[in-house]
Amino acid sequence: MDAYRYTDEKSDKFWRIECAGNDFAVNYGKTGSTGKYQIKEFDNAEECDQQAKKLIASKVRGGYRPYPEFDPDQQLYIDDEEVGLHRLTSHPHFRSHFTDDFYYDCADEEAPFGSDEGADTLAELQDSLRKNRHIDYEHYPQHVMTDVWEMEYLPPDSLDRDIITAMIAEPNDDIPVSQLLMINDQVIVASALGQIKIMGAVEPGLKELAVRAMQRLLIVTELDGLDDSPTIRTMIDDLGSFNNPHGQDEHR
Repeated sequence: MDAYRYTDEKSDKFWRIECAGNDFAVNYGKTGSTGKYQIKEFDNAEECDQQAKKLIASKVRGGYRPYPEFDPDQQLYIDDEEVGLHRLTSHPHFRSHFTDDFYYDCADEEAPFGSDEGADTLAELQDSLRKNRHIDYEHYPQHVMTDVWEMEYLPPDSLDRDIITAMIAEPNDDIPVSQLLMINDQVIVASALGQIKIMGAVEPGLKELAVRAMQRLLIVTELDGLDDSPTIRTMIDDLGSFNNPHGQDEHR
Protein backbone atom coordinates (compact mmCIF):
# COMPACT_ATOMS: atom_id res chain seq x y z
CA MET A 1 0.00 0.00 0.00
CA ASP A 2 1.35 3.43 -1.01
CA ALA A 3 -0.14 6.59 0.50
CA TYR A 4 0.47 10.19 -0.62
CA ARG A 5 -0.67 13.62 0.50
CA TYR A 6 -1.11 16.94 -1.24
CA THR A 7 -1.31 20.24 0.61
CA ASP A 8 -1.41 23.87 -0.48
CA GLU A 9 -3.11 27.06 0.69
CA LYS A 10 -6.53 25.81 -0.43
CA SER A 11 -6.56 22.05 0.01
CA ASP A 12 -5.31 19.08 2.02
CA LYS A 13 -6.03 15.72 0.44
CA PHE A 14 -4.75 12.15 0.42
CA TRP A 15 -4.42 9.49 -2.25
CA ARG A 16 -3.41 5.88 -1.81
CA ILE A 17 -3.26 2.75 -3.90
CA GLU A 18 -3.07 -0.94 -3.06
CA CYS A 19 -2.54 -3.85 -5.43
CA ALA A 20 -3.66 -7.45 -5.04
CA GLY A 21 -3.24 -9.84 -7.93
CA ASN A 22 -4.91 -8.43 -11.04
CA ASP A 23 -6.69 -5.61 -9.21
CA PHE A 24 -5.85 -2.39 -7.47
CA ALA A 25 -7.89 -0.11 -5.24
CA VAL A 26 -7.54 3.65 -5.13
CA ASN A 27 -8.74 5.55 -2.08
CA TYR A 28 -8.74 9.34 -2.18
CA GLY A 29 -10.32 12.40 -0.64
CA LYS A 30 -9.93 15.11 1.96
CA THR A 31 -7.30 14.26 4.57
CA GLY A 32 -8.99 12.82 7.62
CA SER A 33 -12.06 11.66 5.72
CA THR A 34 -13.08 8.20 4.53
CA GLY A 35 -12.77 9.36 0.94
CA LYS A 36 -13.94 7.42 -2.08
CA TYR A 37 -12.87 4.00 -3.32
CA GLN A 38 -12.38 2.81 -6.88
CA ILE A 39 -11.41 -0.67 -8.05
CA LYS A 40 -9.62 -1.30 -11.32
CA GLU A 41 -9.35 -4.80 -12.77
CA PHE A 42 -6.70 -5.95 -15.25
CA ASP A 43 -5.95 -9.07 -17.27
CA ASN A 44 -2.88 -9.95 -15.25
CA ALA A 45 -0.84 -8.88 -12.22
CA GLU A 46 1.99 -7.43 -14.33
CA GLU A 47 -0.32 -5.00 -16.11
CA CYS A 48 -1.93 -4.08 -12.79
CA ASP A 49 1.46 -3.30 -11.25
CA GLN A 50 2.56 -1.24 -14.28
CA GLN A 51 -0.59 0.86 -14.27
CA ALA A 52 -0.31 1.42 -10.53
CA LYS A 53 3.25 2.69 -10.92
CA LYS A 54 2.12 5.05 -13.69
CA LEU A 55 -0.59 6.47 -11.46
CA ILE A 56 1.86 6.95 -8.59
CA ALA A 57 4.32 8.76 -10.86
CA SER A 58 1.51 10.99 -12.13
CA LYS A 59 0.46 11.90 -8.60
CA VAL A 60 4.06 12.69 -7.59
CA ARG A 61 4.44 14.94 -10.65
CA GLY A 62 1.25 16.68 -9.57
CA GLY A 63 2.66 17.56 -6.17
CA TYR A 64 1.70 14.60 -3.98
CA ARG A 65 4.31 13.53 -1.45
CA PRO A 66 4.70 10.26 0.53
CA TYR A 67 2.36 10.10 3.52
CA PRO A 68 4.00 7.70 6.01
CA GLU A 69 1.70 8.84 8.82
CA PHE A 70 -1.33 7.34 7.07
CA ASP A 71 -2.67 4.44 9.15
CA PRO A 72 -4.71 1.98 7.03
CA ASP A 73 -6.05 0.29 10.18
CA GLN A 74 -7.84 3.49 11.19
CA GLN A 75 -9.47 3.99 7.79
CA LEU A 76 -13.07 3.09 7.02
CA TYR A 77 -13.38 0.66 4.11
CA ILE A 78 -16.33 1.33 1.79
CA ASP A 79 -17.10 -0.73 -1.31
CA ASP A 80 -16.86 0.76 -4.78
CA GLU A 81 -20.51 1.23 -5.84
CA GLU A 82 -19.80 -0.01 -9.36
CA VAL A 83 -17.83 -3.11 -8.31
CA GLY A 84 -19.45 -4.08 -5.02
CA LEU A 85 -17.92 -6.57 -2.59
CA HIS A 86 -14.16 -6.84 -2.88
CA ARG A 87 -11.21 -7.79 -0.68
CA LEU A 88 -9.41 -4.52 -1.38
CA THR A 89 -12.35 -2.50 -0.08
CA SER A 90 -12.45 -4.58 3.10
CA HIS A 91 -10.46 -3.81 6.24
CA PRO A 92 -7.13 -5.70 6.46
CA HIS A 93 -8.27 -7.38 9.69
CA PHE A 94 -11.37 -8.69 7.90
CA ARG A 95 -9.35 -9.97 4.94
CA SER A 96 -6.84 -11.80 7.10
CA HIS A 97 -9.42 -13.58 9.27
CA PHE A 98 -12.44 -14.12 7.01
CA THR A 99 -10.67 -15.78 4.12
CA ASP A 100 -13.37 -17.82 2.35
CA ASP A 101 -14.57 -16.52 -1.00
CA PHE A 102 -18.22 -16.51 0.08
CA TYR A 103 -17.57 -13.45 2.27
CA TYR A 104 -17.26 -11.52 -0.99
CA ASP A 105 -20.10 -13.31 -2.83
CA CYS A 106 -23.04 -11.07 -3.70
CA ALA A 107 -25.23 -13.94 -4.94
CA ASP A 108 -24.92 -16.65 -2.28
CA GLU A 109 -28.04 -16.38 -0.11
CA GLU A 110 -26.24 -17.97 2.85
CA ALA A 111 -23.27 -15.61 2.64
CA PRO A 112 -23.35 -12.58 4.98
CA PHE A 113 -23.84 -10.06 2.17
CA GLY A 114 -25.25 -12.33 -0.55
CA SER A 115 -28.93 -12.06 0.32
CA ASP A 116 -30.91 -8.88 -0.38
CA GLU A 117 -31.22 -8.35 3.38
CA GLY A 118 -27.50 -8.78 3.98
CA ALA A 119 -26.50 -6.54 1.07
CA ASP A 120 -28.97 -3.82 2.07
CA THR A 121 -27.82 -3.93 5.69
CA LEU A 122 -24.19 -3.52 4.66
CA ALA A 123 -25.08 -0.59 2.40
CA GLU A 124 -27.09 1.02 5.21
CA LEU A 125 -24.21 0.54 7.65
CA GLN A 126 -21.71 2.05 5.22
CA ASP A 127 -23.93 5.12 4.80
CA SER A 128 -24.39 5.44 8.57
CA LEU A 129 -20.66 5.22 9.28
CA ARG A 130 -19.83 7.81 6.64
CA LYS A 131 -21.89 10.24 8.71
CA ASN A 132 -20.95 9.12 12.21
CA ARG A 133 -18.56 6.45 13.47
CA HIS A 134 -20.03 6.49 16.96
CA ILE A 135 -23.33 4.72 16.38
CA ASP A 136 -25.06 2.21 18.65
CA TYR A 137 -23.64 -0.94 17.05
CA GLU A 138 -25.29 -3.49 19.33
CA HIS A 139 -28.74 -2.10 18.55
CA TYR A 140 -28.03 -1.36 14.89
CA PRO A 141 -29.93 -4.47 13.64
CA GLN A 142 -33.00 -3.30 15.56
CA HIS A 143 -32.66 0.12 13.95
CA VAL A 144 -32.59 -1.44 10.49
CA MET A 145 -35.56 -3.71 11.14
CA THR A 146 -37.84 -1.23 12.89
CA ASP A 147 -36.80 2.24 11.76
CA VAL A 148 -35.59 1.62 8.21
CA TRP A 149 -37.72 -1.34 7.09
CA GLU A 150 -40.63 -0.96 9.54
CA MET A 151 -40.63 -4.67 10.34
CA GLU A 152 -40.81 -6.55 13.64
CA TYR A 153 -37.51 -7.07 15.41
CA LEU A 154 -37.07 -10.59 16.81
CA PRO A 155 -33.63 -10.93 18.44
CA PRO A 156 -32.28 -14.44 19.12
CA ASP A 157 -33.12 -14.37 22.82
CA SER A 158 -33.78 -18.11 22.89
CA LEU A 159 -32.16 -21.01 21.06
CA ASP A 160 -34.56 -23.53 22.53
CA ARG A 161 -35.95 -25.60 19.65
CA ASP A 162 -39.39 -25.91 21.26
CA ILE A 163 -39.68 -22.15 21.71
CA ILE A 164 -38.56 -21.49 18.12
CA THR A 165 -40.96 -24.16 16.84
CA ALA A 166 -43.81 -22.48 18.71
CA MET A 167 -42.85 -19.08 17.29
CA ILE A 168 -42.84 -20.46 13.74
CA ALA A 169 -46.29 -21.99 14.28
CA GLU A 170 -47.81 -18.64 15.21
CA PRO A 171 -49.94 -17.06 12.46
CA ASN A 172 -48.65 -13.88 10.85
CA ASP A 173 -50.64 -11.75 8.44
CA ASP A 174 -47.58 -10.35 6.65
CA ILE A 175 -44.99 -13.09 6.12
CA PRO A 176 -44.36 -16.52 7.67
CA VAL A 177 -42.64 -16.24 11.04
CA SER A 178 -39.85 -18.56 9.88
CA GLN A 179 -39.06 -16.11 7.08
CA LEU A 180 -39.23 -13.15 9.48
CA LEU A 181 -36.78 -14.90 11.82
CA MET A 182 -34.38 -15.53 8.95
CA ILE A 183 -34.55 -11.88 7.87
CA ASN A 184 -33.81 -10.73 11.42
CA ASP A 185 -30.87 -13.11 11.68
CA GLN A 186 -29.46 -12.08 8.29
CA VAL A 187 -29.60 -8.42 9.34
CA ILE A 188 -27.85 -9.16 12.64
CA VAL A 189 -25.09 -11.18 10.96
CA ALA A 190 -24.55 -8.57 8.23
CA SER A 191 -24.34 -5.83 10.88
CA ALA A 192 -21.62 -7.63 12.86
CA LEU A 193 -19.54 -8.80 9.91
CA GLY A 194 -20.16 -5.47 8.20
CA GLN A 195 -18.66 -3.61 11.14
CA ILE A 196 -15.53 -5.75 10.92
CA LYS A 197 -15.42 -5.40 7.12
CA ILE A 198 -15.60 -1.61 7.38
CA MET A 199 -13.75 -0.90 10.64
CA GLY A 200 -11.67 -3.97 11.47
CA ALA A 201 -13.33 -4.50 14.85
CA VAL A 202 -16.75 -5.40 16.27
CA GLU A 203 -18.72 -4.33 19.31
CA PRO A 204 -18.66 -7.36 21.66
CA GLY A 205 -22.41 -7.34 22.28
CA LEU A 206 -23.10 -7.31 18.55
CA LYS A 207 -20.64 -10.15 18.01
CA GLU A 208 -22.41 -12.31 20.60
CA LEU A 209 -25.78 -11.42 19.09
CA ALA A 210 -24.58 -12.45 15.61
CA VAL A 211 -23.26 -15.82 16.77
CA ARG A 212 -26.62 -16.56 18.36
CA ALA A 213 -28.41 -15.37 15.21
CA MET A 214 -26.45 -17.85 13.11
CA GLN A 215 -27.16 -20.62 15.57
CA ARG A 216 -30.86 -19.79 15.30
CA LEU A 217 -30.58 -19.74 11.52
CA LEU A 218 -29.37 -23.34 11.62
CA ILE A 219 -32.34 -24.35 13.76
CA VAL A 220 -34.88 -22.56 11.54
CA THR A 221 -33.27 -24.05 8.45
CA GLU A 222 -33.59 -27.54 9.91
CA LEU A 223 -37.19 -26.97 11.01
CA ASP A 224 -37.98 -25.83 7.47
CA GLY A 225 -36.68 -29.17 6.20
CA LEU A 226 -33.66 -27.69 4.45
CA ASP A 227 -30.12 -29.10 4.37
CA ASP A 228 -27.55 -28.16 6.96
CA SER A 229 -25.40 -25.16 5.98
CA PRO A 230 -21.59 -25.53 6.02
CA THR A 231 -21.40 -21.84 5.15
CA ILE A 232 -23.22 -20.75 8.30
CA ARG A 233 -21.18 -23.15 10.44
CA THR A 234 -17.98 -21.69 9.01
CA MET A 235 -19.20 -18.18 9.78
CA ILE A 236 -19.99 -19.19 13.37
CA ASP A 237 -16.45 -20.53 13.81
CA ASP A 238 -14.83 -17.54 12.09
CA LEU A 239 -16.77 -14.89 13.99
CA GLY A 240 -16.45 -16.77 17.27
CA SER A 241 -12.66 -16.90 16.94
CA PHE A 242 -12.28 -13.26 15.85
CA ASN A 243 -10.82 -10.97 18.47
CA ASN A 244 -10.49 -7.24 18.15
CA PRO A 245 -6.83 -6.30 17.61
CA HIS A 246 -4.99 -5.41 20.80
CA GLY A 247 -5.52 -1.80 21.74
CA GLN A 248 -8.10 -1.22 19.01
CA ASP A 249 -11.33 0.36 20.19
CA GLU A 250 -14.37 -0.92 18.30
CA HIS A 251 -15.99 2.51 18.81
CA ARG A 252 -13.28 4.42 16.92
